[in-house]
Amino acid sequence: MAKSKLVQANEKIADAVVGGYKKIEEGVVGGYKKIENNVVGAYKKVEDGFVDQFLTHEGETVEDAKKRLAEAQPHRETAAGVGAKTGGNSEKH
Repeated sequence: MAKSKLVQANEKIADAVVGGYKKIEEGVVGGYKKIENNVVGAYKKVEDGFVDQFLTHEGETVEDAKKRLAEAQPHRETAAGVGAKTGGNSEKH
């Protein structure tokens, strides 16, 4: 059966609307990803600069210092009682 002109017009409109939506979506998502990548990149530069300036030992690279600090982090949290299941430094009575 042949489609009516009204059905054909509706399909054409639907295709145009969907195509327009996809273009807008790609533009928004692409813009967001660019912003996100720039922010993350800037943060990493600041983080690396801080680690290099204040946390590296003599002759240690930034990557080595980050690994060392990451390995030490759980030990510091446990020793300080931070994040403990009992709710921190609370004592049992």
